[in-house]
Amino acid sequence: MEQIDRKPLDTDQGKWTEESAVLSRLLAERYSCRSYRPEPVSRPEIERMLEIAQMSASWCNSQPWQVIVTEGAGTERLRQLLFDQAAADAAASGGPVFAPDFPFPTAYRGVYKERQREVGWQLYESVGIAFGDRVASGRQVLENFRLFGAPNALIVTSPRDLGTYGAIDCGLYVGSLLLAAQSLGLGMIPQAALAIYGPLIHEHFNVPDDRMVVLGASFGYPDEAHPANSFRSRRASIADAVEWVSQ
Repeated sequence: MEQIDRKPLDTDQGKWTEESAVLSRLLAERYSCRSYRPEPVSRPEIERMLEIAQMSASWCNSQPWQVIVTEGAGTERLRQLLFDQAAADAAASGGPVFAPDFPFPTAYRGVYKERQREVGWQLYESVGIAFGDRVASGRQVLENFRLFGAPNALIVTSPRDLGTYGAIDCGLYVGSLLLAAQSLGLGMIPQAALAIYGPLIHEHFNVPDDRMVVLGASFGYPDEAHPANSFRSRRASIADAVEWVSQ
């Protein structure tokens, strides 16, 4: 399986515009940020990021996403809540007790498992976790619930009636949100891990039963010197992802 390192595409190949070159660069430079500087992101800057993402496409223009954004003490309360629950679960059963609103994948197999393992070991190697060190890997998993030290977090919910297609639209929105954050010099990591604790999120934020938690995300100014931010996951070539039909 051919893979490509992440870099802006060669603008000498094919037809390019200034806008497509910028989009290529944003996509290539974006990464899942796993360590942040402590200073908070200002409210106007967060609003600008959200305004950009609000232009996302959605089925029938339904725009099903609703976003809860935390800052200051709100982030700290969420961080403590999640970490305490995850740490208690780890002590009792070795890991989080899953209770997501949307079913998680039943299994990763074949190439999907290979990609999952590769990025996992990229992370572990970057922070010095040796193969088989379950104690250290468990500590790294708990960083999800510390929000990786981010000063801000968000939760994305979708109407229960829209089911899978509402979640798909929210996925488009989160993709736009990631690029908006990157364009503003912010780091962000989408976290399905936060959706594990669906009932906890519902109770903490008074999310009504007619809405489902899709995922969470941590964001802020990236700590570029931290080793967890030193690697970049790779992407398959388009030959592995695209089938051409000409007749």
